[in-house]
Amino acid sequence: MKYGYLGKSGLRVSRLCLGTAAFGSLPTKEGEYGSIPEQEAFKIMDAALDAGINFFDTANVYGGIGHRGRAEEIIGRWFAQGGNRRERVVLGTKVGRVFEQDELDGPNKEQGLSLYKIRRHIEASLKRLQTDHIELYQMHHVDRHVQWEELWEAFEGLVRSGKVDYIGSSNFAGRDLTRAQSAAQERHYMGLVSEQHGYNLLNRFPETDTLPTARELGIGITIWSPLARGLLAVDVSKPSIRPLTVDAQMLLENHRSQMEQFSALCRELGEQEANISLAWLLANPAVTAPVIGPSSVQELEETLRSVEIELDVTTMKRLDEIFPASRELSMFKQT
Repeated sequence: MKYGYLGKSGLRVSRLCLGTAAFGSLPTKEGEYGSIPEQEAFKIMDAALDAGINFFDTANVYGGIGHRGRAEEIIGRWFAQGGNRRERVVLGTKVGRVFEQDELDGPNKEQGLSLYKIRRHIEASLKRLQTDHIELYQMHHVDRHVQWEELWEAFEGLVRSGKVDYIGSSNFAGRDLTRAQSAAQERHYMGLVSEQHGYNLLNRFPETDTLPTARELGIGITIWSPLARGLLAVDVSKPSIRPLTVDAQMLLENHRSQMEQFSALCRELGEQEANISLAWLLANPAVTAPVIGPSSVQELEETLRSVEIELDVTTMKRLDEIFPASRELSMFKQT
């Protein structure tokens, strides 16, 4: 495994981040993947550690509607097995999404961020995760109803208390990153170290705003949906062992020609589609780590190859021709 710094921090993380959104989640509609059972999740996390992946990503809402927090609980029970599992993991979780069974009452149950809500949700996450601290605490979405003075008061307090090491964001536009860092600088605080964003060969719009802004500010980028809901992991000319999700099917309807060209290129290179897609992301100096979501140990092991692939100039040019940089897809849903 290869490693890099998380943004401007001194924290070194693996170039692949293990995503846990499917741990314990139930499919919400036909055509979506089912859940990853707890024992299989344990095997995937053990295999990730054995492969050198030290960076894990989750969120307090992962687990599905009616089961929010289940993914954190599964990770917590895995930590409880011992074997230095907790000590070997750089753990990131998130706050800010709707939490149906929220312990909070009244209007504060709604989606968003506030000092009031952040302090209470961190305690619930720590309990589910069976740990006393989190390395990376991320805002799941920007909340423009809350001033940065309040947000940094909340997050700085968590850092000073030792419950959190670093603060990150997710789904922020470039202007939000700029405002966050400006407010942090006024407080003589280091501010954000990472931004998790949707970005892949089929969704290159972040190259026009978020990625260059983050790089200029020293904020590391982690990537959700690096394989476009799984579409960039299949050869569309062949029957797939695992059916495409509804989102991937919608994308395929509009981009079949591109995907056919992409699969042809991958066959020429002798590499799997998923690994070329991830290698392309890893070649971007703004990207710290794609967040991968393997459903089995075998899928995880196959994905490790992506870190070793170095795409030459000719291949990068061909990928640009197949997937033009100016294309924006509005149908991507946020995680």
